[in-house]
Amino acid sequence: MLQELDMDARGDPIDELNGLRISSLDEEDEEENANVDMNNYEDADDEYDEIEEPVTLGFVEKPKSHWALLRQYFPSKAGGFPAWLDPVNLPSGKSCICDICGEPLQFLLQVYAPISEKESTFHRTLYVFMCPSMTCLLRDQHEQWKRRSEKPSRSVKVFRCQLYRINPFYSSEPPRDDGTAKPSTTGAPLCTWCGTWKGGKVCSRCRTARYCSDKHQAAHWRSSHKLECAQIAVASQSSEPGLQNGVFLEGMQKVASKSMWPEFEIIIGYECDFDEEVSEADDHANSLVSRERMDETINSLMDNFEGDDEKKSWAVFQERIAKAPEQVLRYCRNAGSQLLWPASSGRPCEADIPKCSYCGGAVCFEFQILPQLLYYFQVNNDVNSLDWATIIVYSCAASCEASLSYKEEFAWVQLSSQSI
Repeated sequence: MLQELDMDARGDPIDELNGLRISSLDEEDEEENANVDMNNYEDADDEYDEIEEPVTLGFVEKPKSHWALLRQYFPSKAGGFPAWLDPVNLPSGKSCICDICGEPLQFLLQVYAPISEKESTFHRTLYVFMCPSMTCLLRDQHEQWKRRSEKPSRSVKVFRCQLYRINPFYSSEPPRDDGTAKPSTTGAPLCTWCGTWKGGKVCSRCRTARYCSDKHQAAHWRSSHKLECAQIAVASQSSEPGLQNGVFLEGMQKVASKSMWPEFEIIIGYECDFDEEVSEADDHANSLVSRERMDETINSLMDNFEGDDEKKSWAVFQERIAKAPEQVLRYCRNAGSQLLWPASSGRPCEADIPKCSYCGGAVCFEFQILPQLLYYFQVNNDVNSLDWATIIVYSCAASCEASLSYKEEFAWVQLSSQSI
């Protein structure tokens, strides 16, 4: 059955924070498997006959409390805007934008995945961002095949952030599960429009709204800020005390954009706990999406795959997913973990996966994102709508340290054959 992260059940503070951990590399195997062999991902015939590492599954649900997804609670979440682990030293410059269209990237999800074997990864979160344009994702498909020397332009980006237990931003003790926990410091001001990236630009008139880019400033102005800005200017000249910090500025604290994907908490379960014979009533009585609808949407993807090899890969994928059809994420950072590919085409070979750009070491598979997430995000099933078969996230096998707080990792996107 689905296992939620339960902070009430822990005792010792160290054990409590360890309870948040999803998975980690086996320390004894880390050196032995430093050179990750990506070629075995291409052979789908016998990969599921071998003994596999346990897989942690991610499911989405609406948060039970308004504070559960705040950064001081180290959440795993999808949609909305990110809960930055380091709230000050955020990614900046071209890291924040789609390399293809130049628009700021949209937050997809984040996974809190500390590694207990290292002091520097006591807290550790991976963030995935992407451009919502399918046109850009199709271009991204061609770019990701380029060798690293060609510097591919990407519309999907991944960042890794990690902290020691003793750090400037959070208490060394685990947060209380009652909503009273506070971070140790305030974060950088964020964009008023997207609530995602650092708001380095300030509205020259009201000096209140902040933006990550000229494009988001223009979008906010067209949407509502033209009127709000005038109201704030009037309020700032009022003699009534506190009016400037009243309703107008209070409204400014909310993210203005209406195009963000819906926000969910990611809760975890373990694939071995799901049995195909579990009754539909037990598994799906409280589902956000009905079993019938989930089956229909999964089966509809079958039309995108052509040829015997493609259909064989899809059959294996569908059989595994059917055990827990609402899963949106599969996590297994253990050495030798097997990926679940929906299609036989579009898989990388060893040369396609870059080394860590910071330490030069090998990277390893960390998690994959499934297309079911798109249905929770209410993405239309149109020809030009955003779609993918799976997104594979690789990270530095050593989870190395570097001067940057947010280190860019690598994502491989597999599309269905008819999308390419």
